[in-house]
Order: sequence, then structure tokens, then C-alpha cells
Amino acid sequence: MKFKDGGIGMVAMLYRSNYLAFVGGGRNPRFPPNKVMLWDDASSKIIAELEFRSDVLNVQLQRDRIVVVLRNKCIVCSLEAKPRHLHAFETADNDRSAMAISGGSDSGILVFPGRQKGHIQIVDLHSCINLPGSQDAASPVAAHSLAAPQQAGVGVQRTRSRSKGSFSTEPNGAPSSPLLATTVHPTNINIIAAHATSLSALAVSADGAMVASASEKGTLIRIFDTMSGRLLHELRRGVDRADIYSIAFSPDATRLCVSSDKGTVHIFNLEAKQAVAQQSAAAAGGNRQSNLKFMKDLLPKYFSSEWSFAHFRVANEVRCICGFGSERNSVVVLCADGTAQKYSFDSYRGGCVREWYRKFI
Repeated sequence: MKFKDGGIGMVAMLYRSNYLAFVGGGRNPRFPPNKVMLWDDASSKIIAELEFRSDVLNVQLQRDRIVVVLRNKCIVCSLEAKPRHLHAFETADNDRSAMAISGGSDSGILVFPGRQKGHIQIVDLHSCINLPGSQDAASPVAAHSLAAPQQAGVGVQRTRSRSKGSFSTEPNGAPSSPLLATTVHPTNINIIAAHATSLSALAVSADGAMVASASEKGTLIRIFDTMSGRLLHELRRGVDRADIYSIAFSPDATRLCVSSDKGTVHIFNLEAKQAVAQQSAAAAGGNRQSNLKFMKDLLPKYFSSEWSFAHFRVANEVRCICGFGSERNSVVVLCADGTAQKYSFDSYRGGCVREWYRKFI
């Protein structure tokens, strides 16, 4: 994005509220690329700045936290007028800025790459423990809290990590000053060995129960249970190598959609077996599988893969991200060329129809 006074490379919104996070980008960045600017749209001003030692690659806002991704670190801060540093987790090189946090109000599952290539770290932010005498990391300090927002898998290892590192905050453009003193918070971390190559994309269900991952190879999507690390699904996007742009769960975590540089969006069913067993009226068709699946013990793993039950090709085949719409059988796609598209799909036959196409830029 480019504006008269500089470009914005990244925007994150706190649900549908007046609070946003900006990171500068483009040839003439509006803000330094190593800063996260917290913007209050109700008052049309910057309310806080978070400065880091390297460029910010990703940022997400949750009810009471800010999560920032750097090349080799994932940092968690409190979301308040004077943010506090809560955690800093080391990661492998994360040039793809892979990170996801559960969107449900009652869950706080954060997922990001592990220290080893292809590994996933899973942290339950709501279970973080404060040392005696420290402030509650799960909620902002009352004296500095923001005003109420206005509405608009091979296995699991358990480790303990301690937060470290620091940064500065500059509210309303004031000179940089040290953060509020913080206490080290021990945290339990689940580690899943998900892929043999580096991670390219991550997604977590709204309730935090499942995490989906793709590697830089881009042929398989694996879904794990966040608590046990058990592999729940192995889904095949295709055979050729691909760059995965986005992964998204449906709100009820019964479906998954995936977009890639192949210009296609694939939709997978995660409840086919349960739906058939329950003979529900809303039961959906299952994912496609090879006719030779019965020989899976003798043939290569490819023949036991699950393929998408529905897919469609995006107009213009540009870089895009996808997510499920408000209707159960719909997917919305946002593209880098400034267009948005909505598709509906048949739960049984897998056919897809474009409902509308809009150009905003």
C-alpha cells in the first residue's frame, strides 16, 4: 500500500474494532519496518509504538496481547497503552513469517515455528504462569489499559521456556522510554515434528484444538491435535511443488481451505467420517481418495492421501489469501491486485460457483 506520506506494508485489526497495528512497507515506508504502530481509529492517532532490533515480518492482535514475528523470534507483549514484554520465543529462520493465534475469546493458542526446521511450537497463553508479585499476564494493567474497543506430527515434546529480550515503546511519538519492568514467566511449550522441510504456513482453529501446517514443499497439509500432538489428517494439495499463501479453518473447524501460487483454492472436509456415521442432514461429502487405497500398506504413501473434495481457480491467478464466508458453504478470496471474490461450493458434488467479483483498487 502506498500513501502520500509513505507506504504501509502490514495491517492487523483487533477483531472488528477501532484498534489496528501498522508496519511500514514499500519503497517509501510510512514507518520504520522494525516498528509496530498501534493506531486508535476512533481518535485518529497513534497511541503506542513498539520498536524491535530487526524488521517485523508479521503482527497479530488478540484481546489482550500483541504477537510479533521477527526472523528468528516470536515476541508476545501486553495490549495496553504502555505495552509490557511478556515472552520471547526463539525460532528457526522464519522468512515466511509463519504464525497463527486462535481467534476464540476463550482460547489463547499461539503456534509458530520451532527451533528446528519443520517443527511447530504450541503455547497456551492462558496457562502462562506469573512469578509471585508480578502482574497478571493474562490481562492488562488497569492503570495503563486501553479504552474499550468500539465495534465495527511424529510426536510431542514438552519443554519449559523463559522469556527474554527487550524493546522500547514510544506512545504518541514521544521519545523512546524503557518498558514497564516485567517478570520472567515460565511457559509450557508443546513441540511437534510436523515436516522435514521449513514451514511456510500455519493456521489454528478458533477453539485452539487443531493446528494446520504446510512446508515449503507445499504438497501436503498436516493437521495435528494441539494438546496431544497426534496427527489427525494428512491432506494432499497436489503433486507439484507449490508456495502456500494461506490456510484457514472454517469457524466450526469442520473444513479447511488452502490457497497457493498455482492459482487454485482447495477445500477439504475434516468431518466426513463423523458426518456419515451420524447421518446428519447437513453431512458433507468426503475428500477424494485413490481407488487403490485398499493397498496402502503395499504402495507408496501417495496412494493413501486425501485430496480436496472441492477446488476452484482464482481469476487472474494472482497472489491471494482465502477464508470461509458467513455462509457455511462459501469461501472469500482477497487478491494482491485489489480484488475480492466470493465462491460457493456444493457440499456433496464439490462444484464451485463464483457469486461475485469486486475490485477495490
